[in-house]
Order: sequence, then structure tokens, then C-alpha cells
Amino acid sequence: MGNDIILLASDHAGYEWKEFLQQSLKGQDVNVQDLGCYTGESVDYPDYAHKLAKAISTGKQKMGVLLCGSANGVAITANKHKGVRAAICWNSEIAQLARQHNDANICCIPARYVQKEEALAIVQVFLTTAFEGGRHEKRVNKIDI
Repeated sequence: MGNDIILLASDHAGYEWKEFLQQSLKGQDVNVQDLGCYTGESVDYPDYAHKLAKAISTGKQKMGVLLCGSANGVAITANKHKGVRAAICWNSEIAQLARQHNDANICCIPARYVQKEEALAIVQVFLTTAFEGGRHEKRVNKIDI
């Protein structure tokens, strides 16, 4: 996982999972930057998804994790940003394929549908799996319009 900063953000539904991931990753010497939300109070997920996706889109950071109840809202929002490839990952195999085949740079986790330990496993796989390139690179290059 190296010295890169991993961005984390969530809405209220993903807040508890985000806090768990942040503590777990810091315990593994991963450099984590928390972009909110900062309580379990109701918030609008696009505010946090845009903040994280903008940092990825502008090249300030390389990888991020977004959490909300279903992961749909944060994924849809993040994918509006050029250069962002946000993938909904509900298990480790999906996370691995999102990196290997799609060069995903944001992992979106549905907090209401995965346990905290599963979320951590998903993030660990996502952060440590490399893009395969090759035949997949041609396809990934066709994503941005």
C-alpha cells in the first residue's frame, strides 16, 4: 500500500464503517485521510463523494474509498468526475476484478450490506491489487468521453 494517501469518505449510513476502516488501516501503517462525514447525523452523500472524487480527478490522490448505505449514490456521484472509475464492491473478488480489469480508483462499499470485517477485506484487496493492463487497457481508455 506504500506511502500513498488513501482517501476515505462516507455519508451517515457509512459513517460507522468508515471510522472502523480508518482505525484498522492506520493500525496497518496505511496513510489515511478522512474527508467526512464526521458524525452519524444525516448528511447528503454527494457532498462527500464529490469532495473525494475531485481529489482523485485532479490527480492530488490516487485511491479512495466511499461508503453509503447501498454504495449506489456515492458511485454514481463519483463517476461524474473525469478520470474517476468508482466501482461498487460488495466482496473481495469484485474488488480484485475492479482493480485488475477496470483500473478502478475508488472503491464504493454498501455499508448496509457488508459486515465491517468484510469491508476491511474488500479495501485491503482493492488497495493491493494492480491493474493488469493489456487487453483491459484499451477498454479503460474508452471510458472517459
